[in-house]
Amino acid sequence: MQVKLVINGEKVSADVAPDLRLLDFLRARGLKSVKCGCETSNCGLCTVWLDGRPVLSCSVVMGRADGHEVTTLEGLRAQSAEFARCMAEEGAEQCGFCSPGLVMNVMALRRDHSRVTDDLIRRYLANNLCRCTGYASQMRAVRRFLGTEQPAAVLAATPARPAASAVPAVPAEPAEHNAPAISAQVAAPAQPAAPAQEVRA
Repeated sequence: MQVKLVINGEKVSADVAPDLRLLDFLRARGLKSVKCGCETSNCGLCTVWLDGRPVLSCSVVMGRADGHEVTTLEGLRAQSAEFARCMAEEGAEQCGFCSPGLVMNVMALRRDHSRVTDDLIRRYLANNLCRCTGYASQMRAVRRFLGTEQPAAVLAATPARPAASAVPAVPAEPAEHNAPAISAQVAAPAQPAAPAQEVRA
């Protein structure tokens, strides 16, 4: 089928299979910020804007995209530069593989809401999976970018990291959890390794 759409402000016309994924169409045009990380519509790495609304491009076929406007991170480089700095300064970038989808959602959040809360931020980022950061640094970066938390407050709220060999004086978890056991393991002297023949599968 013949499709016509606007990609990052550029009018595009192409002959495609109606069930071709928007994700594959965009990557074939060199828009490599659009990535696939799961094949199950769960990771958020392929997020783009369709008529200004964040969508998962792996779940949009070209027949549905026909006649619409698509925006990728390549079309938002200038607007997203400040957020990229916040991400780097808060240690939220790590490997960077999931960053494009995260940026697309954060930029939509800022555009659509003048007042934000942590719950609203989490709702916008709920489908962005990251295997590096644990999300705490990402939340700090988003708050800083949106102006809901000043950099000094961010630093004050960041707990100091204990030395690798330090044993917490007070366990972080209740007694029935694992913290005391971990502390005991750290405090106990190392035991010699068991002979190889005593190891069971």
